[in-house]
Amino acid sequence: MQHRPHAHLRAFYCRASNPLAGSRFRVVSRLLFVCAAAALLSSCRMAGVLDPQGPIAQQELLLLINTTEIMLVVVVPVILMALGFAWWYRAGNPRANHSPDWNYQGGVELVVWSIPALVVILLGGVQWIASHQLDPRAPIASDKKPIEVDVVSLDWKWLFIYPEQQIAAVNQLVVPAGTPVNFRLTSATVMNSFFVPQLGTQIYAMGGMASRVNLMADKPGEYPGISANFSGEGFPDMRFVVKAVPTGEFDGWVQKVRGSGGALDAGAYAELAKPSQAVPPTTYRAADPKMFDRIIEMTTTGSAEKTRADGAWCPPTPQADAVEPAAKPQTGG
Repeated sequence: MQHRPHAHLRAFYCRASNPLAGSRFRVVSRLLFVCAAAALLSSCRMAGVLDPQGPIAQQELLLLINTTEIMLVVVVPVILMALGFAWWYRAGNPRANHSPDWNYQGGVELVVWSIPALVVILLGGVQWIASHQLDPRAPIASDKKPIEVDVVSLDWKWLFIYPEQQIAAVNQLVVPAGTPVNFRLTSATVMNSFFVPQLGTQIYAMGGMASRVNLMADKPGEYPGISANFSGEGFPDMRFVVKAVPTGEFDGWVQKVRGSGGALDAGAYAELAKPSQAVPPTTYRAADPKMFDRIIEMTTTGSAEKTRADGAWCPPTPQADAVEPAAKPQTGG
């Protein structure tokens, strides 16, 4: 008796003997591979959002899960009904009756419209409550005093100023774990977006404005931060690491920074503000605690501040202010 190959082997032989079929098979295979790779990359980027390490990120993840579950109340039945209708009204089912003259049914209309309406109302209520609870400026409940950090978006780097400690860092943010951090953000160039996925709440940094957001890391660790708004050629390199460390280690880091590096005076800031890419983490042993306000003032007036011989900051001249009065910094969420 002659041996007959299995079905999958016959399909392989057909593809081998038919070049056109083999070409289509390769195209489909490559398309499936690309889709799988894209899905894998998307899941890797979302890992930070789905791995919260702070109270704000945890609340946002809970909101995402609750919202998804509410929408599935409609999505799942619709999918099941679509599959059920396709199976029931198939060509080989003689019991499926088609009624083109079916009259209006009030009960059916009530179900069709009431369930989506209730879902929308429920979603709106959940989002309204969460939008107030997750207000970026809302204080985080904690028995520890928050620390202040001023964030300035530059081309293409992040400047972090610690006004209370009077130090600064570039592309490196060190904070004490378990302590709320009150951020003020602005941009010395174009609009940008400050986002630490594992801590939650991305917030925009805009020129001439001071945005605010409060975040906290529950435990020590390193959490990547990114720019979530395209800002030009060096945008891919606008990355930094949030290092959450114990309180004692944070105090030691502050003392270490104060004992090394240069001072962030007007000259150093002017050099730092020049466009540059892939800037390594840098610290400054001294920084003017009012530098954030001065940067906003320079952005709104368009006038550069002068420096004294010792490199200290000097305010704009009265003549410059008379030509273009300084606008008060605006505050945004």
